[in-house]
Amino acid sequence: MMMRMITRSLMRMMKRMMMRMRMMMRMMLRMMMKIMTRTLMRMMMMMTMMMRMMMWTMMRMLMRIMMRMMMRIMMWIMLSQCMRRMMSMMMRMMMRMRMILMMRTMMRMMTRMMLGMMMRMIMRTMMRLMMRI
Repeated sequence: MMMRMITRSLMRMMKRMMMRMRMMMRMMLRMMMKIMTRTLMRMMMMMTMMMRMMMWTMMRMLMRIMMRMMMRIMMWIMLSQCMRRMMSMMMRMMMRMRMILMMRTMMRMMTRMMLGMMMRMIMRTMMRLMMRI
């Protein structure tokens, strides 16, 4: 009778211990999972931050390139407009001066000088652009 009681108590104790162990294991697993998830999340966050930084830098680079391109285009448009204006002015002057023969030589000289000036200006601007880019 006594033996049986002892065995029963022992069995109960064993059962309890097992249950406790199981609980502990479960808790441990849960904790581990939590930690892992946290670390993973942190890693992901770090990755996202890195990616964000990379994207930011890339965007900035792209913006800079775009700005440069825009500047180039704008410069070309300005130059073309200037050229057009100059040509129209020269044409007007030529039309005016054609009546007088003596002024034609002057116009030729002027045109040569103006063309030289324009070429110099264009070369300077181009050089500046090349130096910049």
